[in-house]
Amino acid sequence: MTLGLINANPVVQAKKERLVRREDQYRDDGVDPLEIYEYVRDIRDPEHPYTLEQLSVLSEESVTVDDKLDRILIMFTPTIQHCSMANIIGLCLRAKLKECLPLHYKVDIRVSPGSHADEVSVNKQLNDKERVAAALENPNLRQLVDECIYSDEI
Repeated sequence: MTLGLINANPVVQAKKERLVRREDQYRDDGVDPLEIYEYVRDIRDPEHPYTLEQLSVLSEESVTVDDKLDRILIMFTPTIQHCSMANIIGLCLRAKLKECLPLHYKVDIRVSPGSHADEVSVNKQLNDKERVAAALENPNLRQLVDECIYSDEI
């Protein structure tokens, strides 16, 4: 956890109950937004001991799936405009989805429009395969990403 907190007092929401689906509600032909959201909602924020869901960084509405094009779009909203952890959050989302999605899906991860002071740069970094691969090869960044994805504190 970072010592000098950028957002020392984030607004924390209650965790939502998990949606229990009946067998007939699952899709045979691909994934749906709720399924993707379930994969990523428990990722821990890199700066706080709360999930991205609890901090309203992610919501069910922030996931879009286009099955015809095999594309998934995740829009996340950092807790503050100058959040230095936005790239780490995006790396966490990408790493988690890489583990649980079929390879044919193209995943775009973006900060919500107007939610970050350096929106264009963050979006460019999060969707550049070479930059993402290089970042995840860095042992310190990889450890931080893994701690956020696999946190036992949740």
